[in-house]
Amino acid sequence: PQTITKTTSNIDNSAVIASPVAKKIAAQNNLDLRQVRGTGPKGRILKEDVLKYLDNPATKDVIIRDAAEVSAIANNNIRQVIARRLVEAKQTIPHFYLALDCDIANLLALRVQVNSSAARDEQGKPVFKISVNDLVIKAVALALKKVPAANASWSDEAVLRYNNVDISVAVAIADGLITPIVANADQKSVKAISNEMKQLVKKAKSGTLKPEEFQGGGFSISNLGMYGIKQFNAIVNPPQGCILAVGSGEKRVIVAEDGSFKATDMMTVTLSCDHRVVDGAVGAEFLSSFKFFIENPATLLL
Repeated sequence: PQTITKTTSNIDNSAVIASPVAKKIAAQNNLDLRQVRGTGPKGRILKEDVLKYLDNPATKDVIIRDAAEVSAIANNNIRQVIARRLVEAKQTIPHFYLALDCDIANLLALRVQVNSSAARDEQGKPVFKISVNDLVIKAVALALKKVPAANASWSDEAVLRYNNVDISVAVAIADGLITPIVANADQKSVKAISNEMKQLVKKAKSGTLKPEEFQGGGFSISNLGMYGIKQFNAIVNPPQGCILAVGSGEKRVIVAEDGSFKATDMMTVTLSCDHRVVDGAVGAEFLSSFKFFIENPATLLL
């Protein structure tokens, strides 16, 4: 069939003899009723005529182009602040990136075991449910404790090394992105981190976070694994020196230590570093430590 291009601004069905319902359906589908053959009295177009026309495969090639080429969505204060900080970060921070693959088969098995052992409340719901992200937060915290040089920020006068392990976790909200903080994450159990993150995410999405709950932090985590993203490079969150980008877990075939092939669950993480604060050796040491904790997940529960 011939392809017809039309714009919504050219559609005026006011003079067409049609029932109100037929005109409503036509308006919802940007349909020019002059293309429809009416079966009602004196050729009146009925609801059934419109539905039959829309269901006709011959009409599927009709291209409807919106007369308005773009829609302007005003930038709110949060979006403007995010934009300003991201531009500042990319223009002033010398980024470099380190990527590493982690075998998470044992981590996933441990998660299932821990969640299955959770007690139930009066409604029969588990009192906690550990996520992969909760375990990642704990692994990052322990790795920072082992490699404190990665828990630092740059200033012109000195490199500022944080004495506490406070992890900022990126959370998507309607207005953009916010990074609530799990303070002293190295000292908290995975269960405590999990429960705290659920509360922080709830507050973030409802806009009730207190300033101290999202301002500060010494290291950031951005996890897009739940969206199926395999690997990405995150922008450092100033004034912090590092951010860890976490990809999705997936089945991959790898070479085992004995030379055989095996399928396992793998996850790729990418560390973005401010080269003024963290050099390649420190970044690699941090990732190596993180990999150890992820691949030996029992250490996260000690």
